[in-house]
Amino acid sequence: MAQLVRELMAEPVVTVTADATLTEAARMMRDADIGDVIVVKKTKPVGMLTDRDIVVRGVAENRTPGTVTAGEICTTDVVSVAPDAEISQAIALMRRAAVRRLPVTEMGELVGVLSLGELAIERDETSVLADISSAEPNS
Repeated sequence: MAQLVRELMAEPVVTVTADATLTEAARMMRDADIGDVIVVKKTKPVGMLTDRDIVVRGVAENRTPGTVTAGEICTTDVVSVAPDAEISQAIALMRRAAVRRLPVTEMGELVGVLSLGELAIERDETSVLADISSAEPNS
């Protein structure tokens, strides 16, 4: 039987509202020891904000992290997958969209997130990516 997205997705998901400042989003990432948050309006994903986005689109552009919002700089063409989709479908979608994380949505509502790291650990525990993904953080 094929493995489903719901079996590997992480939940609960760390989210920020579109009007959260970059400072607030960065603190959430720090506190949760993650590199991204999903930007939501109510419970619907409207964007993905990464630590790299904050640096490249925020700080490097000389924007003030305490006033610039997540909604202003997040990636807004969010690709998502259903929890009952097969893992192989999710992997194909991640390849096509060139993304490392997929929000998992059910009837438009955010229910989880599927990451490349979790897939690596599940598919090949001996791979370099699985080693990195499962290692304790060094920060």
